Amino acid sequence: MYPTVAEVLALPVLRHGRPHVVAGSRGLGARVRWVHVAEVTGIAHLLRGGELVLTTGIALPDDASELTAYMGELADADIAGLVVELVRHWSDELPSALVSAAEERGIPLVTLSRETRYVTVTESVNGLIVDAQVAELRAAEQVHKVFTELTVSGAEPAEVLREVARVTGQPVVLETLSHEVLAYDAAGTDPGELLDGWPARSRATEIGERTGYHVEAGWLLTIVGARGHDWARLVVVCAEPPPHRHVVVAERAASALAVHRLVAKDGDSLERNAHRALVNELLAAPVPSAELIARSSALDVPLAGRLLVGVAIRPRLIGSAAPALSIQPLTRELAEAAALAARRARVRALVSTGDDGGVRMLISLSPQAKPDAVLDRLAAEVHQARGSAVIAAGTVVTGPAGAGRTLAEAAQVAAAALHGPDRPVHRLDDVRLRGLLQLLAGDERLTAFADRELGALLARDAASGSRLVAALRHYCEHGGNKSAAAAAAHTSRTAYYQQLARIEQVLGVRLEDPESLLSLYVALLAHDITRSDHSTG
Repeated sequence: MYPTVAEVLALPVLRHGRPHVVAGSRGLGARVRWVHVAEVTGIAHLLRGGELVLTTGIALPDDASELTAYMGELADADIAGLVVELVRHWSDELPSALVSAAEERGIPLVTLSRETRYVTVTESVNGLIVDAQVAELRAAEQVHKVFTELTVSGAEPAEVLREVARVTGQPVVLETLSHEVLAYDAAGTDPGELLDGWPARSRATEIGERTGYHVEAGWLLTIVGARGHDWARLVVVCAEPPPHRHVVVAERAASALAVHRLVAKDGDSLERNAHRALVNELLAAPVPSAELIARSSALDVPLAGRLLVGVAIRPRLIGSAAPALSIQPLTRELAEAAALAARRARVRALVSTGDDGGVRMLISLSPQAKPDAVLDRLAAEVHQARGSAVIAAGTVVTGPAGAGRTLAEAAQVAAAALHGPDRPVHRLDDVRLRGLLQLLAGDERLTAFADRELGALLARDAASGSRLVAALRHYCEHGGNKSAAAAAAHTSRTAYYQQLARIEQVLGVRLEDPESLLSLYVALLAHDITRSDHSTG
C-alpha cells in the first residue's frame, strides 16, 4: 500500500532536485507512510514512524555531537528517510557526522542539489499514498464480498484455497495443528517444492497471535477455528511482508473454512478426505509421481525409503443385510477409530474410507521395524475400539512403487476373509481358495458356475422355507464328516441325514463323491462372495 523510499525518489518532482543517496542505502526499501517537512531538530516526538522527513537544513546545527543526536532521535522514531536540500545551509556536502550517523543506523540520507518545492513533493507523495489506501480499501471490500459468497454457499476447502491463490498470487496451504497438510493450491508453482519437508518446516514456524507474518519463513499464518475450537492453520507463502488486503484474504478464508467444517460435520473430516484422495491416487498410479510422494510426506506419512503395508478393515456388519444408510456413519466411525488406533500404536498411516464400506490404510514403517508386530499391535487397538472387524494386510513392500499393490491386496484379503474364520490379522496366506475366488469375483463365469451348482437348492429353500443350503455348508466345512456336520448344525443325525438325502435328490449328485463335494464347496464360497459384492455395491 505504501511506496518505498526508492520509489519516492524516482518521482519526477524529486528527480528534478537531482537526488543523491549519501548514506543508508540498505534502507531504500523502507515504506513511506507519509511525507513530513521539518526544519528544527526537536521533532522526533511528533513522528509516528514511516515518515520521509524533508528539510532545507537551514535550522540544523553544525556541531557534530548535536547532528549525531538529531539523527539518532529520528532513527528511534523509525523514520523512512531524511532528505536535505543543499541550497540554503550546506551547499556542497553534508557534515560527516550526519552522514556517519545515518549510515550506522541504516537510515537513507538523501541530498538534493537543486532547490525543490517541498509542498509539491508532499502533495505528490501523500496523494499517491492516499490513492493507494483508497485502492486498498476497495480491494478489501471486494475480498469481503467474494469470501462472504463462498461462506454462504458452503464452498469446499479446495474452492476457498483456489480463491486465496488467485487473489494473492501466492501458494496457500491448509494444515492441521499437528502440521499435516489437508489441502493446498500451489498457485502455478511446483507442488513438490512447496510441500517438501513441510511438517518439519511448519513445526519451526510459530506465531504468538491468531494472524501474523513470520519473516524468516516468509509465511502469512492465520488460525482456523470457530467457537473457541481451533483445528487448523492457513498458510500463505509470500517472501515479502504481505499487504493489508492479503491479511484480510487469509482471515476471511479462515472464516469460510471454519463455517464449512461446522456445516459439513456429518461428512468425512478434511483429514479423511485428504487421506482418501491420496490413497485413491496411489491405487490408480502404476508409479507414484513426485507430487504424490511429497503430498504423503506433507501428511507426515513418508513413502520413500520406508516399509509400506496396505491394511483393509471391514466391520462384520458389511456383507450382511445392513441398511445402506447405516453403512456410511459406521464406516466414518471405523476410519476415525483406525486413525486413533494408529496414533496409539505410534504408527504413521494414511487412513481412508473405502468405496466397499470399509477402511483402507497405508502404514509407513522404518526399515528396521517388524511389520508383523506392528500389525498385531494395531489390530489389538482396533479390535478393542470397534469389536468385531476383519483386519487384513497386504504384502510388505519397500518404497512408493509398491504402495498401490499392497493396498489392493489388503482389500482383496479383507473381502475374502469376511466369511472365513476370525483372526486378529488376515494375510494372503490365510485366505487361500477364498482369496483366489475374491480375485475372480467380477467374472460372470464364476457367477454362472455358482448358479449352475446351487441354483436348484437355493430355489428349493426359497419356495419351501427349508435350510438345505445351510446343511450343505456344514457338510462341506467338515469335510464330509456327517456326525460333525450334524453337531455343528445342532440337528439330530437322523434329521440331518434326511436333509443330505434331500440335497442329493434336488441337485442330482452324490455328496460322497470327492469332486462333487469340492465343486459344491467352491460354489458356496463363490456364492458368498457374489452376495457380499451385491450387498456393498
